[in-house]
Amino acid sequence: QVQLAESGGGLVQPGGSLRLSCVTSGSIVNIWPMGWFRQAPGKQRELVATIGSGGTTTYGDSVKGRFTISRDNGKNTLYLQMNSLSPEDTAVYFCRLTIGRTDYWGQGTQVIVSS
Repeated sequence: QVQLAESGGGLVQPGGSLRLSCVTSGSIVNIWPMGWFRQAPGKQRELVATIGSGGTTTYGDSVKGRFTISRDNGKNTLYLQMNSLSPEDTAVYFCRLTIGRTDYWGQGTQVIVSS
């Protein structure tokens, strides 16, 4: 059973930084594609960043140059470094692992950017 657990969210001022973590239930972060998504109140879930099994990364247009996705297989963990945060980044952030045609999701971690 694949399990994902996000952490690292919280309240941060505009311009600040946070690092989100997603711990998996096994040594799989560099085997299968993974990604970060977010959902703001009243909005659809949107892609933030992805990382393929070969290490190729993609980013949503709104976070390019500010967010960085990375992984540490030794720690079974996917990361999202978020810099220069703005109120528009306020959302629940979810990590996703894709195995074949099956997506696995964590429970999400809340990020609030506010002064």
